[in-house]
Amino acid sequence: MIAQLTGEVRSIASDRVVLEVNGVGYLVSVTPATSATLSLGSALTLHTSMIVREDSMTLFGFLDPKSRETFELVQTVSGIGPRVALSILAHLTPDSLAHAIATESIDTLSAVPGIGKKGAQRILLELKGKMASSGSHAPANVSASLWREQLSGALASLGYSPRDADAVISIVAIDYANRGVDPATADLSDLLKAALAGGRS
Repeated sequence: MIAQLTGEVRSIASDRVVLEVNGVGYLVSVTPATSATLSLGSALTLHTSMIVREDSMTLFGFLDPKSRETFELVQTVSGIGPRVALSILAHLTPDSLAHAIATESIDTLSAVPGIGKKGAQRILLELKGKMASSGSHAPANVSASLWREQLSGALASLGYSPRDADAVISIVAIDYANRGVDPATADLSDLLKAALAGGRS
């Protein structure tokens, strides 16, 4: 199975990219948030999950291992396949998903396209203990570190140096603190928008 790909971005769509690795182009399904961080010709590492069916093989790619692990874990819920699992991660980060499960927030889960109220209830029932044991519902200091790492990786793929990324992330942290919002519970796409609005330092 293909667990990781490192190569050059050759094609970008809202839900997929083509990554060239040693002369071979791999079509990888991604979330819109991931796609938005990419640029043609840039180097990229994706942590991948391969779904094999009788008539197809599909690669799903993520910017960090935790997102891939969450993607695979969500599919253990009855009635949830890879496309719905990807939709969940397009709307919720692993930390925000864990938070929704820990707080039994059916509204948060059912707001994801393809889930609905019954699907949200199944997720709560089947994943609550598993998310806790996998470390997704982590202490606040760990969650803070994870959102910073995810955002830093997204900014790096856009050409930000580590120093510039850290400066912008600090601005995001201050902005969220001023609004009384924990960035660890925010979607990566929202964090990235806030970071880009802050500009380069």
